[in-house]
Amino acid sequence: MKNTFKIFVSFLIILLTIGCSTKKDAFINRSYHSITTKYNVLHNGNEAFRVGLEQLNENYEDDFWNILPIEPLKVDELAIPGIASDTDSSPKEFEKAEEKAVKAVQKHSMLIARKEKNNQIDDAYLLLGKSRYYSKRFVPALEAFNYVIINYPNADLINETRIWQSKTHIRLQNEDQAIENLKLLLKNKNLSEKIKEDAHTAIAMAYTEKDSIRQVIDHLNKAVITDNNKEQTARNLYILGQLYQQNKLIDSSNIAYQKVIDLKRVPYKYKIHAQIEKAKNVSTKEEAVATIETLKSLIKDRDNRPYLGELYYQLAMIEKESNLENAITDFKKSLQSESIQNFQKELSFEEIGNIYFDKADFITAGAYYDSILQITDDENSKRVRRLKRRRNNLDEVIFYENIAKVNDSILNIVSMSKDEQSAFFTSYIEKLKEKEAQQQKKITTGSGFLSSKNNNSNSGKWYFYNIQTVGFGEQEFKRIWGNRPLEDNWRLSEKTQLNFGGKNVITQNNTETDTSKNLDLSYYLDKIPTNQFKIDSIKNDRNNAYYKLGIIYKEQFKEVDLAADKLEKLLVFNPNKDIELPAKYHLFKIYESKNSEKANSLKNDIITNYTNSKYAKIISNPNQLLDEGDKNSPESEYESVYYEYKDEKFESVITKSTQAISKYEGQSIVPKFELLKAYAIGKKDGVASFKEALEFVAVNYPNTEEGKKAQEVIETIKAKI
Repeated sequence: MKNTFKIFVSFLIILLTIGCSTKKDAFINRSYHSITTKYNVLHNGNEAFRVGLEQLNENYEDDFWNILPIEPLKVDELAIPGIASDTDSSPKEFEKAEEKAVKAVQKHSMLIARKEKNNQIDDAYLLLGKSRYYSKRFVPALEAFNYVIINYPNADLINETRIWQSKTHIRLQNEDQAIENLKLLLKNKNLSEKIKEDAHTAIAMAYTEKDSIRQVIDHLNKAVITDNNKEQTARNLYILGQLYQQNKLIDSSNIAYQKVIDLKRVPYKYKIHAQIEKAKNVSTKEEAVATIETLKSLIKDRDNRPYLGELYYQLAMIEKESNLENAITDFKKSLQSESIQNFQKELSFEEIGNIYFDKADFITAGAYYDSILQITDDENSKRVRRLKRRRNNLDEVIFYENIAKVNDSILNIVSMSKDEQSAFFTSYIEKLKEKEAQQQKKITTGSGFLSSKNNNSNSGKWYFYNIQTVGFGEQEFKRIWGNRPLEDNWRLSEKTQLNFGGKNVITQNNTETDTSKNLDLSYYLDKIPTNQFKIDSIKNDRNNAYYKLGIIYKEQFKEVDLAADKLEKLLVFNPNKDIELPAKYHLFKIYESKNSEKANSLKNDIITNYTNSKYAKIISNPNQLLDEGDKNSPESEYESVYYEYKDEKFESVITKSTQAISKYEGQSIVPKFELLKAYAIGKKDGVASFKEALEFVAVNYPNTEEGKKAQEVIETIKAKI
């Protein structure tokens, strides 16, 4: 028995020794190297490749707000084509797969008489090329694919290799070559369905790079006949839905999205986003009602918690057409979603801001726009630049609205009797005490460092481990300190940012807020101004704020009703003559545009009581001051300032243009002075100041020739930079 075993072992050793040779074309040699390559080296390589591909897909984050790429592989646009970046983050498993493929070729290739006898070597080269492809080393990847096609034209995987070769050409920006190769491949009538679909998917990739959308749609449709590759089929269908949507082919878009929804065993991200995109295609009231119910049902599903930000946002987008209050509520719920991404936050903030902007609640709108500008990662996008211009446009409104509100409150209290003032602040103090008691009650009854009664999953030994107590702590902080930004010197009170002529000026009182006297009546009574000079100053600031608001609402925002309301209230306050007359004139122009009888009353008032004023002359004879031959006309003054600009007297041009803008406020000559002033600023202070001044003209006078010219110059500056 022992002798038999020894003979068998000896025979096996001899067999392996003979079979290890790669120079002999014998059955034993071919079998040995083929089996060893397939089940040892390539098996390990393919396993490493599979793990690497899984990691790559897991780490890839699709941007569902834009049209998805057909292949989810992010390539650095700044990298040299075909050369991997030094900061490349491709999974290291691809390197291991490449090593195994190289080992298979080096140790098991049987190239005898210029013919490969190991039928697994072409598979090794294919694995080598794919590993390099996903490592974003496209030039060496192409070399591997070309080697297979040239040396193994009859290989089992030759058609798959041709597709990979074409995909690599696309990555190297050789789209025409890729299309030509793939079309030639598709002429083969014996291709399997999987190869056909992969080929059409690759052609669609090439046409995407060439911006041939019709061709992309055509080939993607041919790539989704079966679902051999479920994830790629779902992706192709989703992209089809996006492309149809982009081209206003709503029915076709809905059909594509529904196919994604109906697919089984595909990544859920495609199905839920297909539902969201279908909701965007709503066009009728009946569809809106049904879609709202669908979205509410999806929101209730616990599995959809990672997508609540997008679901609530889309629900609000539909609801805002019929119920703004519901829409605002759902936009806010979108913001409260735990997994919401920054870009989704920006969109929700923007929509709420736009709603308040359209309602002429500019202070609230400005607050929401500020939230966007604080979190955005893409400050140079058109959307954010437009928001910046709109937000900057609100600076004056917010500034003067705050002055009007605060000064109105102060003057209201000043007008009270001593007893009424005491009663007012006593009531206010009682409310503070009640609010403080409620906050204290919440803290003491909550779990955490003040109480250990509720020892639930949210509690912990340390204060910051307890979610509920941290929440109460935040409320208590806000009660004492208010809404303080996360910044240095946060305890400093009365930090105010003002905007004068495009320059931010920070005024700061370097004293800490004293909250110990908040419940002391005398603390408030002592702050009431009693000096008549100070009271008159507050009144003048309030009146000026109302006048400025009236002009801004009329000229800048075209909110004539708001403008009329501010100017009417101003006249009730008996302002000084410097703003009373222009206020009446602007009210006259507002009521004249509305064919109101009030226009005649104001007209008679101005002509009778302000006979020698420019406003009376304009009303009596509108063409008089518009006569270009009149040395006092706006056109003559503009011509004079323009000649100073030609003489390079830029300081004088800026000063006189500013005076003229105030003097001719509301007239068509103003944009001309604004643009001339912007050019003078550019000559004096450089490109950055020039661009800022031009943006002011473009934003405030967008429909005038001057506004359009300003925008054109801005684009030219950006192009040159």
